[in-house]
Amino acid sequence: MHIIVLGAAAGGGLPQWNCGCANCNDARAGRLRPSGQSSLAVSADGEHWSILNASPDIRQQMLDTPALHPWGLRGSPVASVLVTNGDIDHIAGLLSLREQTPFSLFATGEIHAILDGNRIFDAVSHDNVPRHSVSLDMPFALHKGLEATLFAVPGKVPLFLEGESVDTGLIGEQTVGLRLSDGRSVAYYIPGCAYVPDDLLTRLSDADHLLFDGTLWDDDEMIRSGTGVKTGRRMGHISISGPEGSITRLATIPARKTFVHINNTNPVWRPGSDERAHVERHGWQVAQDGMEILT
Repeated sequence: MHIIVLGAAAGGGLPQWNCGCANCNDARAGRLRPSGQSSLAVSADGEHWSILNASPDIRQQMLDTPALHPWGLRGSPVASVLVTNGDIDHIAGLLSLREQTPFSLFATGEIHAILDGNRIFDAVSHDNVPRHSVSLDMPFALHKGLEATLFAVPGKVPLFLEGESVDTGLIGEQTVGLRLSDGRSVAYYIPGCAYVPDDLLTRLSDADHLLFDGTLWDDDEMIRSGTGVKTGRRMGHISISGPEGSITRLATIPARKTFVHINNTNPVWRPGSDERAHVERHGWQVAQDGMEILT
């Protein structure tokens, strides 16, 4: 299985357009590598590809990835797109794929309902882009030679659908993880997760590679840095550090592990930081745009 990180950052990317934090300023100045918003490409054979989450940066991400370039005058090696939640940083890129080239669009029924409820997504023609509603825990063919299974992970509804009260630990079709298998290896992709329940640890026991939510280093990161007023928990994202953080909770999973969906404020972006050293010491790597992973 061949995985390419199209975008390693969370919503807003690195640098974020309106942010003057140290990471964003260093990314603008060339002292840190910039990163686009959350997206992967995956293939079982190197010819047919699926995009996992269509970020607002998808046009540039595809331009930067030769494997996704057109085969001829018109067409694409992209056979399908799958979205794991209805967040803007995972669905807005669908509007850049509206030029009448066929591919299949996979999501849960609840995520499809979000797309169906906003007529702007009608620009992505139903005639050329069939929308397939996928049931949880039911394997299906994402493209030739690649089997996929969606499963629920704790999360919340997209920001634009929040009401006065928000349940950040919902378990259902609104936030899902993805198991991928080409018959030789198994990879899991979980770009958003509020916490790690014991049953998720059991599910991940067959993983060869895990790509997991690395949004924030700790829960108060954005408040402490002055860049936001919400905790990571309020945003539906587990922290990397701490006794209930992802490094600790996922320590027993023997797979290769990569953090994706990383917020612009996260100190793990910085190669010389104590936080990056801590991550690497515990067997994790930090994704970068263009990173290729073979499993």
